[in-house]
Amino acid sequence: MSRAPAPDPALAAVLRQLRERRGLTQESLAFRSGMSISSLGRIELGRASAAWTTVVQLADALGVSMAELGAAVDEQR
Repeated sequence: MSRAPAPDPALAAVLRQLRERRGLTQESLAFRSGMSISSLGRIELGRASAAWTTVVQLADALGVSMAELGAAVDEQR
């Protein structure tokens, strides 16, 4: 049985920064991305890992490409 991947603190920080720069609340970003506020909060706090599809939905909701998101996460690391 495999374990779930560990949360990525760099991704968590970048998602929060992007959300805040756009003036979005967790509630509004969660709504735009089709996820619960609590799930988004756990991801942003680095307490939960995000599935690929969730990351894609968040990038779309934030108006960034996956390439831009990946570059920002690399810079954060």
